[in-house]
Amino acid sequence: MAPMTRNRAHNEANAPTELHQEYYSQRASAGLILSEGSQISQQGMGYIDTAGIHNQQQIEGWKKVLDKVHQKDGVMYCQLWHVGRVSHEYFQDGDAPVSSSTKNAGGQVFTPNGFEPTSTPRALETQEVEEVVNDFRQAAQNAIEAGFDGVQVHGANGYLIEQFLHDSINDRTDDYGGSIINRARFLFEVLDAVIDEVGAERTSLRLSPSNLMNTDNDSESKMLYEYVIRRLEEEYDLSFLELVEPLANLSEHPHLAENVLEHYSQFYSGTLMTNGTYNRESAIEVVQSGKADMVSFARLFLANPDLPQRFEKDAPLNEPDTNTFYGGGAEGYTDYPFLKEKKVEAK
Repeated sequence: MAPMTRNRAHNEANAPTELHQEYYSQRASAGLILSEGSQISQQGMGYIDTAGIHNQQQIEGWKKVLDKVHQKDGVMYCQLWHVGRVSHEYFQDGDAPVSSSTKNAGGQVFTPNGFEPTSTPRALETQEVEEVVNDFRQAAQNAIEAGFDGVQVHGANGYLIEQFLHDSINDRTDDYGGSIINRARFLFEVLDAVIDEVGAERTSLRLSPSNLMNTDNDSESKMLYEYVIRRLEEEYDLSFLELVEPLANLSEHPHLAENVLEHYSQFYSGTLMTNGTYNRESAIEVVQSGKADMVSFARLFLANPDLPQRFEKDAPLNEPDTNTFYGGGAEGYTDYPFLKEKKVEAK
């Protein structure tokens, strides 16, 4: 089950609730659940009602979620998230969000007033970067304390890690800017800190090499991500690497890999997860071909809490309700119907 932002943490602490317990435990039959993005600090927040992993109330809330999931023999990782510039001053006590540079994301974020334009960020000072790295470290520790089986570093979708990776955003002149090696430094420092805290066997990474969400990507994207993935291959024994296929039309972006898995899997021999517009048939095909070891599903798992059972039986699937994706309560969250078993009458 892929990570999905659902904005259901309706409390001042941004902590998981009983609704989260029901939602995730309903989907415990997944081979692995990746949690919704959980901000590693208040600074890392960019949308209302997202369940974080940086205060005690959040840890206690996640403990109850994990208890329910583990009771059903589920396995669950916490996705560690810092949105960077994809935020609003509302979440920063009136201050500017932080990023690798002062370039505005030019997007929108979900605030109490609805969707509002992103605020112009300030560039993190060099010494502040280490503080953010330590926030990732602490969040990883918090996740294990809460009972998660592992963590995933969110390095995709134009959030803070991509804001350092991509030269369309990163214009720094210190050790975190300029060359590909420097722009990737923050990512690898985060991985090192998280692994030091919880172990490589419980650490995964999500990358979206052809992403155009919240970013114009990198002028040498293939070279950048080949460097990153080759280095992961040579120096890191991650639990798994997740690669996300592009959702946008790349006809005007020939420098981006149109088929992410096809292009980048050649550089990685570790456990590989793919994510995109897969269905039952295409997922079976890509795993049987050996191109990937796992496929993660978002919308299909949202609308079908018993997705593995439905796939096993090749049963009809519920359709996701796009109107209830973000915010709200049980509707479109915990009320999707399970597959009905046919009752056998005793003779």
